[in-house]
Amino acid sequence: MSMIEQVSLGVTDDRRAGRFWAGALGYVRRPSRYPQDEWIVLEPPPGSTGVALAMDVSKSPVAEFPRIHLDLDAGDRDLDDEVDRLRELGAERVDWQHYPTEPEPGQLPYVVLADTEGNRFCVSGHRRAGTFFG
Repeated sequence: MSMIEQVSLGVTDDRRAGRFWAGALGYVRRPSRYPQDEWIVLEPPPGSTGVALAMDVSKSPVAEFPRIHLDLDAGDRDLDDEVDRLRELGAERVDWQHYPTEPEPGQLPYVVLADTEGNRFCVSGHRRAGTFFG
């Protein structure tokens, strides 16, 4: 059976995107595989699990409603604290008109953000404050 080895993310500035995602996920850059290997691939630190994330230089425009995006889990951090941390790293909040008016059973609150390249992603988690979406 196949399994996901890595996700390649289209970016215009691979170094800037690499810095953002390394900070956002706590990932480390994969060592070069051969001389002049400048491909930026981030991996979970040794002993941790997760899927690698590659920075794939692309001239394609960012999609307002991408067909695929990353969903992050804030873990044991308050959702709003995690959103603030990601914004300090360079993420921007997206004015997302598609938040549900009522939460689905068992659904955690989430916020839509864009990374330093404009790629949309979501972060979900528990909130101390009373708001659910946005």
